[in-house]
Amino acid sequence: MTATPGAPLGIVVVSGESMSPTLKPGDRLLVGYGRVPRPGDLVVVELGGSRPLGVKRATFRLGDGWWVERDNATAGVDSWTVGAIAATEVRGVVLARLAPGPAWLRAPRPGAGGGAATGARLWRRWLG
Repeated sequence: MTATPGAPLGIVVVSGESMSPTLKPGDRLLVGYGRVPRPGDLVVVELGGSRPLGVKRATFRLGDGWWVERDNATAGVDSWTVGAIAATEVRGVVLARLAPGPAWLRAPRPGAGGGAATGARLWRRWLG
């Protein structure tokens, strides 16, 4: 995965199978760096050691960090392997898949509703 940390918004490219079937190698994701995740969000995280940045699902808060999991139980590394991820190691929240096939990926806020009008408002808020 390649990433552009330091920018408020950036693009990452998926390179592994750990988030399959949600994400596939080559998917391009819009990431909001420095954002606070909600349970269910896909996040860009540091997994420690010499591992590259990864995209995982933030499942729940654990102390000052996050328990993150992969969608594919047969590939990759997650908190079952490395333990909880410190909040400082969560680099950003995945907002959308840009290609192929654009799709919103952020977990909905409780009571936020939905629909095309909500999506348009979110794009305006995130992009400008």
